[in-house]
Amino acid sequence: MHDNAGGTSVDTPDAARPADEIRGTARGTAPVPLSVLDLVTVGSGSTAGQALRTSVELAGLAERRGYHRHWVAEHHSMPGVASSSPAVILAHLAAHTERIRLGSGGVMLPNHAPLVIAEQFGTLEALAPGRVDLGLGRAPGTDGATAAALRRTDRPGSPVPEARGEGADDFPQQLAELTRFLDDDFPDGHPYARIHAVPGPVQATAPGGVQSAARPPVWLLGSSGFSARLAGVLGLPFAFAHHFSAQNTVPALDLYRDSFRPSQVLDAPYALIGVAALASEDAREARRQVMTGALSMLRLRTGRPGLIPTPEEAEAYDFGPMEREFVDGWLANIVHGTPDEVRSGLDELQKRTGADELMITANAHGGEARLRSYELIADAYGLPA
Repeated sequence: MHDNAGGTSVDTPDAARPADEIRGTARGTAPVPLSVLDLVTVGSGSTAGQALRTSVELAGLAERRGYHRHWVAEHHSMPGVASSSPAVILAHLAAHTERIRLGSGGVMLPNHAPLVIAEQFGTLEALAPGRVDLGLGRAPGTDGATAAALRRTDRPGSPVPEARGEGADDFPQQLAELTRFLDDDFPDGHPYARIHAVPGPVQATAPGGVQSAARPPVWLLGSSGFSARLAGVLGLPFAFAHHFSAQNTVPALDLYRDSFRPSQVLDAPYALIGVAALASEDAREARRQVMTGALSMLRLRTGRPGLIPTPEEAEAYDFGPMEREFVDGWLANIVHGTPDEVRSGLDELQKRTGADELMITANAHGGEARLRSYELIADAYGLPA
């Protein structure tokens, strides 16, 4: 339980944990639970510190208005995205919230040693018992050169650090290793059998141990069919990145459901989709705001990453024909407009995909527009004020 005065948490007995740590509850008139995906974006003229303060404000707003969970995503070498260290941000958010689920959307597992992630999220579980999600992706969350820098290791006799051999192709093996660390159940004879992720279940079985043996639920994230199938086969919840891979959403969700096998975690498939949405009292202002995200993505895709431009900068930009085609395609997958228009767009998307949860990310230059959008969407669905 969160101690608001001291900013610390005490352990929660298993009996006090949520009965279902995966499925959410739809509130108001929303067809499914609504959640938040926070990229901790940094706008032109702003700082990472301001972006992180906005993230705290957003988590508080989301908790107050009945959003189910608040996830942050790992990205690297992108000036406009300050979420390179999800575990650090989540620890900070845990100290400023009491009930909302917090998690990674996601941690890019190939960038890290599985033991490190087990330790980080075991620590988060100790800080915020029963409300931490561990979402995992197999992409690097950046470009190839940065990925090599993230995975570098000093090999004997080599003057230049080189990238580890591990990568997306090794993801199932990395996931299996991480799961073993989280559960503290490497079999006898395994090289890691005497290695324990701490904080973790080993502390519950050590002499005098009183800690809960529970650990964060694992989600698989994806933008194609690989993780969809793997999540289905393993019986895990699945999160699909509709906000940047819309053409693959329905095929991936179908693949997930078709390949699903019941597990100790889930008896039936559970899939959320990340969706870009921004509401404003004025539809023209909503369009003006989402153009900032579209220009930022154009620059990223053409090797010119930077801070999120202002609406004025986006309005003044002279788009070439191919750039305009890219931007138009990008905007087609962002639900934006008045609150009623956004609600209708989200309802249609949920009906078309059958998603069990909608995780909304807001594309805009400034924190004020993003925060206002989440308030307006909550109002449109009659979520508690």
